[in-house]
Amino acid sequence: MVVEDEELIKDMIRQHIERAGYECTTAKSGTEALKIMADHTKKVDIIITDIRMPGLNGIELTREVKENYDSDVIVMTGFAENFDYEKVIESGASDFFQKPINTKELLLRLRRVLKERILLAERNRADKELKKHIEKLQNAQEQTVAALASTAEIRDPYTSGHQKNVSKLACCIAESMGLSEDLIKGLRIAGLLHDIGKISVPAEILSKPGKITKDERNIIKNHCQVGYDILKGIEFQWPVAKIVLQHHERMDGSGYPLGIQGEEILLEARILAVADVIEAMSSHRPYRAALGLDEALEEIRKKRGILFDPVVVDACLDLASKDKVKFG
Repeated sequence: MVVEDEELIKDMIRQHIERAGYECTTAKSGTEALKIMADHTKKVDIIITDIRMPGLNGIELTREVKENYDSDVIVMTGFAENFDYEKVIESGASDFFQKPINTKELLLRLRRVLKERILLAERNRADKELKKHIEKLQNAQEQTVAALASTAEIRDPYTSGHQKNVSKLACCIAESMGLSEDLIKGLRIAGLLHDIGKISVPAEILSKPGKITKDERNIIKNHCQVGYDILKGIEFQWPVAKIVLQHHERMDGSGYPLGIQGEEILLEARILAVADVIEAMSSHRPYRAALGLDEALEEIRKKRGILFDPVVVDACLDLASKDKVKFG
């Protein structure tokens, strides 16, 4: 669209543009141009506008167009001393040239802006396609995690919901500690999968009432390693398999299966360890009745700095004091 209040100049520009193979419409003022834009019957890719016009000037028109429409603007003026290039570009214009009009220069600038516009549109399309692809991958990952998480709970109905509860509490603790959103995303997945290795434990051991034997306990302990072996081949963007492997490690090195201690243990695993103990002690098990949240909190308080990370324990206790540790 050519916006120019002088008829001869407006028609001359339109003719040159049409001869170059482009469709062109015209307007004699900024106000008329906006009416045409608002009509939506014809998409305008580029507006070539004079600056000095009665009513709405070219700078004001440019700002209105850039705020409300997906169009580029090329500004022209015969009064360059009053409108420098920087001011014009700051208004949102894509280019700027001076009168008297050089037809070759006009078409060169028009082609350049059109080319940049096409490249930008292609990039935006590519970005949208990439976003869709990422969303599909994320959805597939979520479905995979949900399917894997359900396998352990199918084998062990007494711990149904345990992994979800642990994951939720672990994420709340991490948020309370001010940890990054990305870390919390990985922690959530690790929490949902931390007991996946229990699919290797015989069902009669998992559901056995009363005390379990030393050999049976060793079989159960192996679930950390089995979980790691299952998950290590999945390309998560977080160290999910290692978190699952380490969630029964303890600060003093008395945990399993590696016997590592302190900051050798991943932070996510240290958080998961606290959430796991709180949920397990608060819930019913075949070999004992639920001990309750208060006893669970007392346990981590007593073992703070010995078995459990003190910073993680403090964050969990703070949540409990605000009545934010709930399951179900």
